[in-house]
Amino acid sequence: MEILKANPLGYEKIGKLIFRFSAPAIASNLLNAVYNIVDQIYIGHGIGYSGIAATNIAFPLVTITAAISIMLGVGCASNFNLNLGAGNRERAEKFAGSGLCMMLMSGVALAAAAIIFLSPLLRLFGANDEILGLATDYTFIIALGIPFQVMTVGTCTLIRADGSPNRAMLCMVSGAVFNIVFDPIFMFAFGWGIKGIAWATTLGQVLSMSIASAYFARGMKSVRLSKDSFIPNLSNAKAICMLGLSGFTNQIAITLVNIVLNNTLNHYGAQSHYGSTTALGAVGAIAKINIVFISFCIGVSQGCQPINGFNYGARNYARVRQTLISAIFCVMIISAAFFTVFQLFPRQIIAIFGQGSPEYFEFGTRYLRIFMFMTFTNGLQPLAAGYFSATGRATIGMFISITRQILFLIPLLLILPVFYGIDGVVYAGPIADSTAAVLSSVFFVREIKSLRAQI
Repeated sequence: MEILKANPLGYEKIGKLIFRFSAPAIASNLLNAVYNIVDQIYIGHGIGYSGIAATNIAFPLVTITAAISIMLGVGCASNFNLNLGAGNRERAEKFAGSGLCMMLMSGVALAAAAIIFLSPLLRLFGANDEILGLATDYTFIIALGIPFQVMTVGTCTLIRADGSPNRAMLCMVSGAVFNIVFDPIFMFAFGWGIKGIAWATTLGQVLSMSIASAYFARGMKSVRLSKDSFIPNLSNAKAICMLGLSGFTNQIAITLVNIVLNNTLNHYGAQSHYGSTTALGAVGAIAKINIVFISFCIGVSQGCQPINGFNYGARNYARVRQTLISAIFCVMIISAAFFTVFQLFPRQIIAIFGQGSPEYFEFGTRYLRIFMFMTFTNGLQPLAAGYFSATGRATIGMFISITRQILFLIPLLLILPVFYGIDGVVYAGPIADSTAAVLSSVFFVREIKSLRAQI
């Protein structure tokens, strides 16, 4: 009881806590989504949909980076909060130090691999001869920023877990604002083209990481880090990876989906009257819009993570249950709102990214309306995966993470186009989404009943 009274996570009103922790997470995620969209708007108006297609080819590398960032950040923060809730302050300190060390080493290793194998990677990701040059120019510079991206995303998750959500938001927002301001300067004023967009992104990540590093240099609120805290520990590393595995798996699944989708669009788009580059450009633009929606859902999940982790570790199951039900309610409202917008204004949304051929708008409108038809349920899966990871059940979280993309969507993307051409790609989305939503709902119902029985 003393532990609960000493930490606001154990006694403040759930609604207030969810808003306090989720609002900064949503804001930072949203601003990062916005700067991705701004990138595409400048590219669409300055280069055309071939430029959007080129950045879409680079997207798998971005999601692989996000996978490592989220795995280490969420795994570190979850272990940190669980141990704080259980009164194990020294062990929480070790997890914080180990996690920071792992973030740095992983970011450097991934950047080196991406740069060395850049050309074959882009071919694997679905680049055709028309856009390979643009994709190479853009992705090389993005690869240089990978260590900073890994550190920024990972450390901001830990900062939020340390009870400083506003500081975590500042770290993310600063880089995004830098990106938005310098995109047009680098691209048009300096004449750097698509390279300018990439440099604005990379330098923004350097700024965000610098602000995050300053937080740890001044000292964390909950624990005091020493040199010994940063010594790698195999047991801690394994625990971090296990609890971050669902987030990692989800991002890797998104990567695989993107690779399959790009190659499928290349093949079947060329056989249709749309053309492969047109299809790739339209889907790339819509993917950036979808990031805005996902930013809200993931922000709620991230905001609930320290609340759930701390109270589950303290065995305060009533607060865990109340937080879970409130979070489900929040993401359902968010999902319904985005569903309405996607269905009513598809052409207007696509037009934000510049002009294109009639075929470009025709395919983009159909894709947005049909592929994203189940948006009103799509917030459940990331919330479920995040919840089970935050409460120490990595296996369940990982399983939920792979359901939509790996178990459902990829097989559908491979099978349906064989019979229906590019239309098979369009209809794969709602089928996979509805199945994943049902499965997540089953896990939620069981968990809510289980928590009630333990109160």
